[in-house]
Amino acid sequence: MHHLFIINPTAGKKRGTAQLVERIQSLDVSHEIIHTKKAGDARRIARTMAELGEDLRIYACGGDGTLNEVVNGAAGFDNVAVTNVPIGTGNDFLKIFGKGYKARFLDLEALSQGPQAPMDLIDCNGHLGIDIVCTGVDARIAVDKDKFNGFPLVTGIGSYAISAVANVLVKGIGVPTVVDCGDLHYEGDTSLVCVCSGRYYGGGFMPVGDNMPDDGLLETLVVRKVSRMTFFRLVGKYGSGKYRDYPDLIWYRQGDGVTVRGGQELVAVVDGEPVRGRELNIRLSDKKMNFFYPADLSYGPVR
Repeated sequence: MHHLFIINPTAGKKRGTAQLVERIQSLDVSHEIIHTKKAGDARRIARTMAELGEDLRIYACGGDGTLNEVVNGAAGFDNVAVTNVPIGTGNDFLKIFGKGYKARFLDLEALSQGPQAPMDLIDCNGHLGIDIVCTGVDARIAVDKDKFNGFPLVTGIGSYAISAVANVLVKGIGVPTVVDCGDLHYEGDTSLVCVCSGRYYGGGFMPVGDNMPDDGLLETLVVRKVSRMTFFRLVGKYGSGKYRDYPDLIWYRQGDGVTVRGGQELVAVVDGEPVRGRELNIRLSDKKMNFFYPADLSYGPVR
């Protein structure tokens, strides 16, 4: 078994990255360390190494974006398992492993010896995700936040807040769409559509708390158009998995995915990565991704 550490050096502090390299080098396993230099490197490296056919464990050292690249490179290779070493600003997928997950996934010895499970993947117009795909106002907020990162005194959280104001109060919430999801056919303005294999996104939102990432099913929430006042009243409940309390506003379906069509270009966010198109086909992928984790953790549902 070979262990490949793909490190995104821009994901964390330089000092933290140096300390991570020291800890990797102390492991008593066959290993290799590769630093990425630009976007797309992690995907290319993962695919190249997976194609060699050797039993391989890949550690995506960074945030959700680094993990997403590795997943897209290694998906479908039975000889490969991946994990996420959380040195990035966001590691939403790992939150399914419960409180204290970060310290455990930073324990490289425990991680290297841990079990693995085949996780479901979501396919959005050919781009794969292991966690959550969303389209609508939440996706627009996530994408537009980068426009404000360079503003003076604006932090990461601040850029989200400014983007939320710009999208909710200025641009408006609802967008005309046609949504097909199982027996649901809806034509009208929607606030958002969220498709879950994992449980967390957006830094801590948990729209569906009892779904499992390996059950061969996707959980879809469709939030119809709501007023600004209702949006701000509802967003906390939505983010804590209370969708069942609002059946007239939030429609739930379980199945293999959803199609969303718009009269204008739509944007989806796949594990934090944007995908655009007038039609978004969001489906359960026929590929799986072996994911490994410390043996003392579980990804059982939130009750």
